[in-house]
Amino acid sequence: MIKQALVGPDGKLRFFWRAVIFYSLGNWGLYPLMERPLARAAQALHFSLGLAPGYTMLHDLWNLAVGLICTGIFAVYEHRRVDSYGLPVKRAFSSHTFEGVAAGVVMAGAVAAGMIALGGMQIKGLATSGTALAISALAWLAANILIGIAEEFWWRHYLQQTLWKSIGFWPASIVIALMFTADHYFYKQGENVWDVITLVSLSLLMSYSILRTGTLWFAVGFHMAFDYMQLFVIGTPNGSQLPEGRLLDASFNGPPWLTGGVLGTEASFLMYPVIALMWLYVWWRYRENPLLQPQ
Repeated sequence: MIKQALVGPDGKLRFFWRAVIFYSLGNWGLYPLMERPLARAAQALHFSLGLAPGYTMLHDLWNLAVGLICTGIFAVYEHRRVDSYGLPVKRAFSSHTFEGVAAGVVMAGAVAAGMIALGGMQIKGLATSGTALAISALAWLAANILIGIAEEFWWRHYLQQTLWKSIGFWPASIVIALMFTADHYFYKQGENVWDVITLVSLSLLMSYSILRTGTLWFAVGFHMAFDYMQLFVIGTPNGSQLPEGRLLDASFNGPPWLTGGVLGTEASFLMYPVIALMWLYVWWRYRENPLLQPQ
């Protein structure tokens, strides 16, 4: 009975347990090992430990490494390529990636425009200029490319595909959305129910984009662009911290429901109608595509 619960008819571990081991190995095995080495590396490189591009790059390089190690182990077990679960390298520069980038820019930009129009955000000028501005722009770009790839690779690459085969697409997407949101809720300062709604909605939207486009590249493009707009261009607070090296010298003096308070644009009520429109866009744009089957 126990063997049948663990092992499938093919003689291999059932997909559900593969997903459990994958997540447990990364989250409770490899991730905790990074804290001291990351702090030492940041100190050696003279990186600020605040919300800065250098430390963000270092942190997400490790996140990506953890995802690659865990996925690599199961890819060998399943006789597959590491990139075969939704992020094929050959499609990294496909139209889906750039459409995701455009969607992320539009969504964050629309929320910022709404905050300005309603008096919640005031732009005083540029926070930096000249060479420092160019360096910050490139550093934050690199950091957010890593954020987009690392987070989507961890949450919606092997884990999404494997849970999908075990419990179905939407149950798997809901489980991942709840875990993704919990990861932010318990480890980021100032989290509240409004940001939880945003995170769950965006996570489900990214999963839905896989179903409609056939890969994760739309989600990666969206993730990197949305965060780049938040952290560098708008300079919104995130987890009670202001991004270092941001583009705009802006203040956010409106009510928390409008500005998102210490969580910034993603916790603003303006996110909700924009997210709803993005769901409609993804459905309309890719409505003729056959729904993806688990790979």
